[in-house]
Amino acid sequence: MLFPRQGGKGALRLLLSVLLLAAWKTGSGQVHYSVAEEAKHGTFVGRIAQDLGLELAELVPRLFRVASKGHGDLLEVNLQNGILFVNSRIDREELCRRSAECSLHLEVIVDRPLQVFHVVVEVKDINDNPPVFRAREQRLFIPESRLVDSRFPIEGAADEDIGTNALLTYTLSPSDYFSLDVQASDELSKSLSLELRKSLDREETSELHLLLTATDGGKPELEGTVQLLITVLDVNDNAPLFAQAVYRVHLLESTANGTLVTTLNASDADEGVNGEIVFSFGSDVPLNIQKNFKIDSNSGEIRLIGRLDYEETKSYEIQVKAVDKGNPPMSNHCKVLVKVLDVNDNAPQLAITPLSLPVREDTPLGTVIAFVSVSDRDSGVYGQVTCSLMPHIPFKLVSTFKNYYSLLASPQGNPLVVGCKTKSGDIFCSSEMFFIELINIPISLQGTRLKTKLENPPPPGGFSGSSALLAGTVGVLEVRAPGTRRSAVKQWRRCAPPHRQLRFPRRLPKLQSGEQCFQPASPRQFQYIQEAERRRSVSL
Repeated sequence: MLFPRQGGKGALRLLLSVLLLAAWKTGSGQVHYSVAEEAKHGTFVGRIAQDLGLELAELVPRLFRVASKGHGDLLEVNLQNGILFVNSRIDREELCRRSAECSLHLEVIVDRPLQVFHVVVEVKDINDNPPVFRAREQRLFIPESRLVDSRFPIEGAADEDIGTNALLTYTLSPSDYFSLDVQASDELSKSLSLELRKSLDREETSELHLLLTATDGGKPELEGTVQLLITVLDVNDNAPLFAQAVYRVHLLESTANGTLVTTLNASDADEGVNGEIVFSFGSDVPLNIQKNFKIDSNSGEIRLIGRLDYEETKSYEIQVKAVDKGNPPMSNHCKVLVKVLDVNDNAPQLAITPLSLPVREDTPLGTVIAFVSVSDRDSGVYGQVTCSLMPHIPFKLVSTFKNYYSLLASPQGNPLVVGCKTKSGDIFCSSEMFFIELINIPISLQGTRLKTKLENPPPPGGFSGSSALLAGTVGVLEVRAPGTRRSAVKQWRRCAPPHRQLRFPRRLPKLQSGEQCFQPASPRQFQYIQEAERRRSVSL
């Protein structure tokens, strides 16, 4: 690249580079909006052009565009008025499940000069899901000998909404024998049981039918119901009793199959066969629990039989039932809460978006060549990622936002490798090869002599093995006065981890000058500059 020794154009180029870099930094802002889920098509979200300080007349000429990672075209921008609006159905439960926070992250890009803005749209929950019981009816077998104030656990409902919309209250249909007892273990989890208020008499009443109703806290309120079918028994009047109502376990997601999760302890006051207990999972156990856990029906041991993945499921709630062998049998329930702990098992993932390719050799320093984003599915320090370029690469990687980087032009153009690693002790790394094509500026050189030379040649006999992993670096020709001898240099270095495999011959051909070089199998990627001395007009 030619740099004038005196002022004028050189100073102007430097000024333009500074202004472009300043414009890039100014554009790296962030705007927040919010929208309710299930909003209709065309619903107003925000005046994005106005809030970003852009004129409406600039949107089309400056190639205004919006990118949304992994969420399709849920939101769109009207280029005529600069308004961000809902383009398709937004289902918060589908996007974020039961997460307390749910947002869409947009990247707004405009050119001339290049600016990138980050827009966060919070998706607010609406009360669009009613409480749901796992089964349409629940059956209870209660002996007539049970004492007043005895409690019998029943299963509650679940609501896919969050916050107030998921706060459930329960009511029981009127009964002379039972009342509903609700114990809140936390804000959203409640344990339900029927409390016996009057002694049972099988000869008087052999069956009872009750209706349990769950109501959420949304506006308007939504309800779900379940039938409670109670059979009054004559015998076997002691049900199994667990040592704990709730068992809490923490497991690393790397825990091996066969690992003991916990051992349940239960006892039955009855004697003989009526006191023998069989353990099992509760009715309607989710498929992911059946795949990952098993329970020994005799010992009450729960073991891991599947592969845990913190990024897929962070916790499991396992309902366990203990049933004795009496006739008819009696049962009791407990809950096992398994919390999965994250380990650093995911490497960072890179995405490189070219913005200014191909690159002219007179491109000002600081020009943004590409936009780099990185993500890591792990949590905490395991998901914190830093990125850098491989050593001795004449480009700059500048962090513009969390997990976002800008690739800036420096004095030379090269293929380069972007590497990212986590900040944890057991580091995971990822890298991405990125090729930059340089465009020469047409310059007429009368009588210029060119000479090529291979620096850093391979060792004698070629690289070991049938293939070598290489990355190429091409220097830029510097223009000098006619008659001056100068050279163009091609360098090669080993690259790991591998990005591509190129095959090379064992024997290296010799140029007429006696200098050695080698030729890869893919001339489209790497070319050879043969030594030539010509005295004629050369157009680069």
